Amino acid sequence: MDGMGAEVTMSAGNIAVLVVALVAAGAVVGFMSGLLGIGGGGIMVPVLYETFTALGVDASIRMHMALATSLAVIVPTSLRSFSAHRAKGSVDLEIVRRLGPWVVAGVVLGVLTAGSVSSTTLKWFWVVFGSLMAAKLWFGRDDWQLGRDIPQSRWVEFYGVVVGYVSVLISIGGAAFIVALMTLYGRKVLQAVGTSSGFGPLISIPGAIGFVWAGWGVPGTLPFSLGYVSLLGAALIIPLSVMSAPLGVKLAHGIPKRALEQAFALFLCFVVVRFLSLLIAGN
Repeated sequence: MDGMGAEVTMSAGNIAVLVVALVAAGAVVGFMSGLLGIGGGGIMVPVLYETFTALGVDASIRMHMALATSLAVIVPTSLRSFSAHRAKGSVDLEIVRRLGPWVVAGVVLGVLTAGSVSSTTLKWFWVVFGSLMAAKLWFGRDDWQLGRDIPQSRWVEFYGVVVGYVSVLISIGGAAFIVALMTLYGRKVLQAVGTSSGFGPLISIPGAIGFVWAGWGVPGTLPFSLGYVSLLGAALIIPLSVMSAPLGVKLAHGIPKRALEQAFALFLCFVVVRFLSLLIAGN
């Protein structure tokens, strides 16, 4: 079948590593998606990258596969998170409708970029924007404000394009950027988190489809892959991530998030250092 990856040899030990790592990551990703409104890529991409390294996936497409598979996992997780937040009345659908088309346009541009650049370039994207996300999580304050409400300016729509573009290139649900926009313009944190969850499907669905297209027929992918998307990886992660997302939502409505945000910032710093070391080593 065209588009299915050329087989990568997997030992029993590597299969065990794959299953354990992805099942555990799936539970964490779903929980964090509900808790912080994130799509999970901040956790999933480095986990998948290291797992694909252990499985012998070629370095030239390893980052592409990690991003693509992460986006595929984000689809049901973000849908479940959005549904749960909407049920609690914490989603501003007007903002989703306003920025949604622009975010999708950015996703399309991001997919076209990802299909034409190297794994090294994609790592640099992750290093730069992972660092920015970590800085925002660590130093950001909920009481920082630029205004009382989101302005009726075309710059806001342009911001939506940037959100879609960057999110698909580092495989996140866009929440970090949407939450920042809304809280800086006077919206409550819980409403910002809830609304941001609505952008996860708008990024992950066209993003995953785009990576299937971009990787169609590319040699060296894992067995049971469509383009750059590992169906096996997604199948292992999705069930637990979907089940655990509502637990994160429940906690998000009951406890302060500051310590968790800073812990996630430290995790992002660790991943950034890891990718930097690979780049310096020429891997």
